[in-house]
Amino acid sequence: MSDPWQECMDHCIAVTRKAGEMIREALKKDISVMQKSSPVDLVTETDQKVEALIISTIREKYPSHSFIGEESVATGSSSILTENPTWIIDPIDGTTNFVHRFPFVSVSIGFTVKKEIEFGVVYSCVEDKMYTARRGKGAFCNGEPIKVSGQKDITKSVVLTEINFKENLDHFKTMMCNIQNILTIPVHGIRCPGSAAVNMCLVACGSADAYYHIGIHCWDMAGGAAIVTEAGGVIMDITGCPFDLMSRRLITASSRPIAEQIARQIQQFPCGRDDEESS
Repeated sequence: MSDPWQECMDHCIAVTRKAGEMIREALKKDISVMQKSSPVDLVTETDQKVEALIISTIREKYPSHSFIGEESVATGSSSILTENPTWIIDPIDGTTNFVHRFPFVSVSIGFTVKKEIEFGVVYSCVEDKMYTARRGKGAFCNGEPIKVSGQKDITKSVVLTEINFKENLDHFKTMMCNIQNILTIPVHGIRCPGSAAVNMCLVACGSADAYYHIGIHCWDMAGGAAIVTEAGGVIMDITGCPFDLMSRRLITASSRPIAEQIARQIQQFPCGRDDEESS
């Protein structure tokens, strides 16, 4: 019997590679930058073109499937996750990196069935690293198996996060306080590569031991969540509760003790949900 989700995944990998080629070509040219919700919330023509390529190519083969894409949502499409097979797409994860030609730029696609992540594909296209994972079948980078470091001692860990502009001063202070709390555990260091999907893949392949973030979106997390889980990592909400794809926040780690210690150290601030209906 054929495996329809494996066929979807194979198609996804091919589409993702094509999208990565488009991004690499765009990096050789002048980049036209536009602003979305704030001076640091950027979008480029390439983001829009890459998402259009991905959705049109997949929809041609799977017309009954649903889509949640970053740029589509920005122009008014729904981000409500249903039980229908759904492609969750970030055409350029790390747009600010892309604008500055900082090399951590990825295409991230997660695929859900009945609201569960079935597979994830993340292509770090400047590095030419294709991360893939299928539920129950392991995680890979360029076809080679990957696994988390297995580190359980947070004092021997490198932790990833991102430092972003916050209009709300209290939220900004909480974000900076969280960084201080983690650094003074102490840990070996904190790094901010600038792409949520790449961050999760770095945990998955053992290059970092944890990653936490408040305020990202389902399209940032869906692909990487599959990969870090299948690489043997732990993923949870920042409160220590089970991971919720639509919650806009997460902790991923090489082990549960590290994830739980980060959950104890960081404070939350409101960030909304991706599946909140517009009023």
